[in-house]
Amino acid sequence: MIVVFSMAATIWLIGVAMKTPLQARLMMLGLLFVGVLAIHVVLPDGHPLREGTGGSAALWLIIAAAGGLAYGYSRIIKGLRERAAPVETPMQRVQRTETMGDVELERYARHIVLREIGGPGQSKLKRAKVLVVGAGGLGSPVLQYLSAAGVGTIGIIDDDKVEHTNLQRQTLHTDAATGMNKTASAEQSIHALNPYVVVKPYTRRLTEEIAEDLFDDYDLIIDGVDNQDTRRLINRTAVKLGLPVVHGAITQWEGQVAIWDPSFGGPCYNCIFPEDPAPGQALSCAEAGVLGPLPGMVGTMMAAEAIKRITGAGTPLIGSMMMMDALDAETRKIKVKRRADCAVCGKAKQ
Repeated sequence: MIVVFSMAATIWLIGVAMKTPLQARLMMLGLLFVGVLAIHVVLPDGHPLREGTGGSAALWLIIAAAGGLAYGYSRIIKGLRERAAPVETPMQRVQRTETMGDVELERYARHIVLREIGGPGQSKLKRAKVLVVGAGGLGSPVLQYLSAAGVGTIGIIDDDKVEHTNLQRQTLHTDAATGMNKTASAEQSIHALNPYVVVKPYTRRLTEEIAEDLFDDYDLIIDGVDNQDTRRLINRTAVKLGLPVVHGAITQWEGQVAIWDPSFGGPCYNCIFPEDPAPGQALSCAEAGVLGPLPGMVGTMMAAEAIKRITGAGTPLIGSMMMMDALDAETRKIKVKRRADCAVCGKAKQ
């Protein structure tokens, strides 16, 4: 037996010295073990080789069983450690800094060469903090394009889960994400697109109790919701904090985009829509249906307006509303004015 163990040690040490892969070294030891077993099976009892290798195959089988148990135990422990350890995401592997590195400069090159954005505008995008309320039809394209554009910090608040009925228009989510919280699915998709973006998911409904503290951490709010109560809450809170809101709304074949920013001289949502629609007049997407690409058309316009507002490029939709009719392929822009008697942003409130 001493001879066999000496041969095994020699094989192992030579493999280490020659930097032979572990799998190859184990294979050589396996061949040695098979050779020893063959000696005990083929040669008769009392043969010098059998006597020199322990005299019986039983001892080697016991050693093999013990080795197998030890190996199996180590694999189980390794598996448990891997399950317990946090999974390293692309975001964790990326070194994020306040300034843009070479990879980011290359990533945003088409923005940087735009005269209206350039390097200073791209730096503003990197420093910007945008909160997107709703990760559904409108939130999907907004999140995709703001993250692709390099907005540094993006907050997402939504309490819904991904459903099959969402996938006809909510392109941020995949079939595999069905049943997942929309915030988690959105974070996953954003990091796959741009690992340099900080994503802050809030898996809950926006309420009066948390709105002000939450909004106070951001520079700009995106209204991608589909109900009046939340939309009015967004408007009231943003007006109180002096934050601009990029608004979007869709129904069936039509959509609209505007920026509510009284601090910049524009109206707020309540100036234009002081009263809620009568029951039955504003149907949900589930009730009335919606064209699949429509949220993309409106949402990308919302993302463009957000980028313009952050960088100072062009003329933002402050005091104007863009209206789209996909059925007849028509768009028009109308003027909207701030109302002095507005219950939310009017002079009586100041």
